[in-house]
Amino acid sequence: MNKRDMIDLVAKEAGITKKQADRAITALLDGIKKALKKGDRVTFVGFGTFLTRKRAPRKARNPRTGKEINIPAKVVPVFRAGSDLKKAVAKKK
Repeated sequence: MNKRDMIDLVAKEAGITKKQADRAITALLDGIKKALKKGDRVTFVGFGTFLTRKRAPRKARNPRTGKEINIPAKVVPVFRAGSDLKKAVAKKK
């Protein structure tokens, strides 16, 4: 599913226009991005949590040349699934 598919689904389920659904989804995603950029967590109880983690600098090797390269430290986004989402996705045997 891509953003366009999600817009169609939200518009249908909420009984709103696709334009309104697009604005709502875009606002939600922008809000999550802004919060993560500030270093905040975004939690939807039962669904999951968006947060950031710091990755330490490290050394790696270029597989083509074998030359050692330095990879700088950086901050990366992380998503941790909540219990309701995990249960919904889990396959039953």
